[in-house]
Amino acid sequence: MIAAVLECEKPVLCALNGVAAGVGVQLALACDLVVAAEEASLVQVFVRRGLVPDGGAAWLLPRLVGVQRAKELLFLGEKVRAMDAERLGLVNRVVPGAELEKAVAEWAERLAAGPTRAFALTKALVNASLDADRGAAFAAEATAQEINMTTHDAQEGVRAFVERREARFEGW
Repeated sequence: MIAAVLECEKPVLCALNGVAAGVGVQLALACDLVVAAEEASLVQVFVRRGLVPDGGAAWLLPRLVGVQRAKELLFLGEKVRAMDAERLGLVNRVVPGAELEKAVAEWAERLAAGPTRAFALTKALVNASLDADRGAAFAAEATAQEINMTTHDAQEGVRAFVERREARFEGW
């Protein structure tokens, strides 16, 4: 399930409300964008049960927060409140609980109206960059640029820039 979220070519948006524990944390962290309610929290509960991390925690966490902080979260199993999760880079945005649905809907609408092929290529580039050297990452970007420039949305984006208007993307 975690791999499916990471490999989905569309941006995956998470609305985090309440407590995410164990694999639930990894499911949230695998998403491309995470909006959390102020009352939300995350806890890597594995150590509290005498278990090793699961759901890709040992792979995801160091990439998001660094090795030392990942070890702290996994070794101590302490609850991380939403505001601290935002500071650590585990969530993108924290909003009052009553505004969570609205905030997520706004981002979902922006994503749905955006250049979907560019999103897919961007997500693939960012994910691959974590395991690539600089040269390979730059080469992958160049290839993605060539592919993307054949799309209607890229051509529309350039036309809109030249014509000084907002682009109207159609998803192809």
